[in-house]
Amino acid sequence: MKANVMSEVGHYFNPEFINRIDETVVFHPLVSEQIQQIAAIQIQALSARLAERDMKLQVSKEALALISEAGFDPLFGARPLKRAIRQGIENPLAQYILAGKYTGNSVIKVELSNGEIVFS
Repeated sequence: MKANVMSEVGHYFNPEFINRIDETVVFHPLVSEQIQQIAAIQIQALSARLAERDMKLQVSKEALALISEAGFDPLFGARPLKRAIRQGIENPLAQYILAGKYTGNSVIKVELSNGEIVFS
């Protein structure tokens, strides 16, 4: 695969430039399981921020799978994932917190109901 990449690079750049490249790294496309692992790490960061306010976040596997699917783009990999988490969990949750639905010592459950993210 690396040889194919370098061959393609040769079509776009001069040999003088290519000779200055010390090392190349080829990334393989992410699969669904890896996207879910990345989403879980992002959710852990959100959980840590909520823990500072004495709130606990519990995200179901189904909700995590839906967010992972919404945040995955084969062309961009996991980049859209953070936006999907923000739109699907963080923004609605912030609205609930501002409205006073969740306060300190709350356990916030994020689940899937009828194909949509719900909070309880």
